[in-house]
Amino acid sequence: MKLIDTSSGDLVEAIILEIEPKDFQKVKKGKGFVFDWSVEEKHDVYKICLKGEETKILGLLSLIDHPAELRIHISLIEVIKEQVGQGKTLDNIAGCLIGFACGIAFRKGYEGFVSLLPKTRLIDLYQEKYGFRQYGRLLALAHEQSKRVIDQYLGDEK
Repeated sequence: MKLIDTSSGDLVEAIILEIEPKDFQKVKKGKGFVFDWSVEEKHDVYKICLKGEETKILGLLSLIDHPAELRIHISLIEVIKEQVGQGKTLDNIAGCLIGFACGIAFRKGYEGFVSLLPKTRLIDLYQEKYGFRQYGRLLALAHEQSKRVIDQYLGDEK
């Protein structure tokens, strides 16, 4: 993972793991997270943490596999409040989570096809920062754009 310490610019080791049932108690709405993550329990949910600090969740990613459409859909993605905006101490949390989703889409033979339904105010961010393209109401990454996100945020940890 390529998390970056915003004060020093150093790379920080992180890990993405499948969330454990007990973790849902830690990520309730209002406990550093805006969304109600209990709604996502029926999907594949992953957490990103600093290596060695797996109990401190920095961000979450909920994925839905659509094998008939050969795509992975990001149902929800969120970075903990303290790591958003000017006061954050780590950068690239969301990018690592998106890169992780792209990696799954390649491993499943979906050519890196990842989609999401964005909030209106985030459309430009997803397009400019990660290379998503508009497909009707959805934004999506595939092929070269997905490889670029993986390389930029995950490096050799594909």
